[in-house]
Amino acid sequence: MPDTPTPLSKPTCAWLLVGALLAGACTPKPPPAPEEPLRVQPVETLTPGRSGIKDLGAFSEFIATRPTPAALRARFPGLTVVLPGEIATKEFRTDNSRYSAELDSDGRVIGGRFQ
Repeated sequence: MPDTPTPLSKPTCAWLLVGALLAGACTPKPPPAPEEPLRVQPVETLTPGRSGIKDLGAFSEFIATRPTPAALRARFPGLTVVLPGEIATKEFRTDNSRYSAELDSDGRVIGGRFQ
């Protein structure tokens, strides 16, 4: 008797078809193309509210009046005022935008340093 291939049964064909469909459904779709290319923004535009002290003489004269921390923040809104005991990040700033204040016994600013 010659070797003749046996035809696949209908249930076997059905399972092969289901397996092929499931394998095709599991392939991930490629992400959609972005509408606009991504751009890296400079650090200056990421923090628009931060501005450093330009006139150190006027700043020192204001500190000499022993302002409250609230008055210091109101006069220089772009300045980050760090009070004793507060936790602040330590990123490197060269624009005089963070001032670590020293307070007297009444809670008024008597000095400090830029960091």
